[in-house]
Amino acid sequence: MAEIIYYVAASLDGYIATPDGGVGWLAPFESGAEDYGYAEFYASVNAVLLGSHTFEQSLTFGEWPYSGKPTWVFSGRDWPQLPPDVTATSRSPVDVVAQLDASGISRAWLVGGAALATSFRNAGLITEFIVSVMPVILGGGIPLFATDGPTLTLRLVSESVYDDGVVQLVYKPLTRG
Repeated sequence: MAEIIYYVAASLDGYIATPDGGVGWLAPFESGAEDYGYAEFYASVNAVLLGSHTFEQSLTFGEWPYSGKPTWVFSGRDWPQLPPDVTATSRSPVDVVAQLDASGISRAWLVGGAALATSFRNAGLITEFIVSVMPVILGGGIPLFATDGPTLTLRLVSESVYDDGVVQLVYKPLTRG
């Protein structure tokens, strides 16, 4: 099975975006010299998986940020125009992972958002969680995961602490319960 990695930044209180979906609170961390391992991680994946809201937000970044990587957008909507290498799908995460396997894709980045990450988590498809905990408290917003689903016990594989207070945690699933 293709490795599915949920690589995400979250506030200290567990939110990946403000209530309106904004991620501007991450800007101070993107302007420095530190990339928190992003370049190495991005080079290690050969596909990208996004929910429809995350995809819409990605379109506002100017240049398509996932150029050259096959990308699946989980959405029932008809999109008038998609960037190159982007496929919109209403198929289940299980079906798309089977398609990744059939295509020879070995490692995919699950970008988000929370609803899609929860669907993948509930199906037992996430093989690694890389969470960069940012030293910010948002006080509300879109959580790292939706609240439904089974308990999942994780094993800490590694942690990295950065000078600006960011802590990156890498977990692998241990058990489901």
